[in-house]
Amino acid sequence: MRSSGRRDLTYSSDRGNSTDRLSDYGDIEARFSVRSSEAPDGDLCYLVPGRPHTVSQCQFNAHAHTFIIIHGWTVTGGFDSWVPKLVEALLEREPQANVLVLDWLARAHQHYPTSAANARLAGRDLAKFIHWMEVALHYPLEKLHLLGYSLGAHVAGIAGDLSKSKVYRITGLDPAGPGFEHADAQGSLSPDDAGFVDVLHTNTRGSPGRSIGIQRPVGHLDIYPNGGSSQPGCDLHRTLLRIATSGIQNLDQLVKCSHERAVHLFIDSLLNAEQQSLAFRCSSKETFKRGLCLSCHGNRCAKLGYDTRPVRPRRSLTMYLHTREVMPFRVFHFQVKVHFFSQEDVTFRDQPLKISLFGTLGEKEDISLVLEWVEDYVFKFWERSGPSPFYIRRLRVKAGETQARVVFVAKDGEFGFLSRGGDYVTFVKSKEDPASQTQQRLHRLKMIGSLFKQSTE
Repeated sequence: MRSSGRRDLTYSSDRGNSTDRLSDYGDIEARFSVRSSEAPDGDLCYLVPGRPHTVSQCQFNAHAHTFIIIHGWTVTGGFDSWVPKLVEALLEREPQANVLVLDWLARAHQHYPTSAANARLAGRDLAKFIHWMEVALHYPLEKLHLLGYSLGAHVAGIAGDLSKSKVYRITGLDPAGPGFEHADAQGSLSPDDAGFVDVLHTNTRGSPGRSIGIQRPVGHLDIYPNGGSSQPGCDLHRTLLRIATSGIQNLDQLVKCSHERAVHLFIDSLLNAEQQSLAFRCSSKETFKRGLCLSCHGNRCAKLGYDTRPVRPRRSLTMYLHTREVMPFRVFHFQVKVHFFSQEDVTFRDQPLKISLFGTLGEKEDISLVLEWVEDYVFKFWERSGPSPFYIRRLRVKAGETQARVVFVAKDGEFGFLSRGGDYVTFVKSKEDPASQTQQRLHRLKMIGSLFKQSTE
């Protein structure tokens, strides 16, 4: 451990005689349970490195994809309820796959700093298991996908770092923050640990090193749902209501609700493939909230979860999205651009706008089938009346999920009239091509001047 106002884990290298070290299976304490759809919560058979008979005994398919689920710190000493749910979801999506659960419960059921330090030992055990798969079973590591939750994400990263060959993919499900926020690449999950490392950050609230989930990017692709700090439905009031209605067994959700949401978002991506959530690259969550980051050009958007496309950028791609509070979590993202005109030179900041879109799926042939809008577009300031009205010529709406763009124009006249606290203004979808509209406006400006000036005189 080191101390400089913060406490993070550092480790000496285990790479001295890495092949010899990885081939010594005698000191492995972790257990590798093969799960099935019939018994997703049952540890009925274990693969044991150095004992090849367990391969046939556990009906392990050396030609199929393999998922290894890695739990995190445990207070109870047992597996969390999400483990069999993730097992079932993986096998429903990939029925022929091998799904293993890494059991390091004895080391994870300690005071947190001790369990965090034990992640190194569990990672070493996993690296030895991977080495045995590759050498003894001739298993191709491009078919191996590690999924680690909380401390388990760092276990996966440490194993990937120690392994002689790269595994195909590591998915970090809200990797633990305390002890790892400032740790080096060998002591935590990092982009170098697998061919592709994708990470979901769902509980980063608090100062660096004190948040339950790690705040910094640690993968090739780091996604921060709802900004990453906390998740919808996980506020204190709703969590207490859940405890009151469902029982004291949900008391741990006071702490784990946002942290565990990363797991359920991944499960959602497995079970609801037709309703994939889409994340968008952005410089910060504040910029994303301003609606400035809804482009899919050049790897600027990605599917969240299982179906995300592997990328290996020079720097981590940081992406954001909004979600619902229950499964399916997908919501649609819209960017609305409004050009205001006024007779006065005025400035307003952070004004509340209420925008309503009305649409029916399949109503127009020339609009995306994901979302369509009918004629009315409602728009209103919800503040007390003020002296400064605005005029609006058009609104431009972009749908993030389809990348479709639609222009709305005032229903009555060239401009819509908007006053603070006044009546709402209705806009309708423009039937003209945007390019032809621009040409007409420039021609009209050249010939007769601005209609805006005429309408305000």
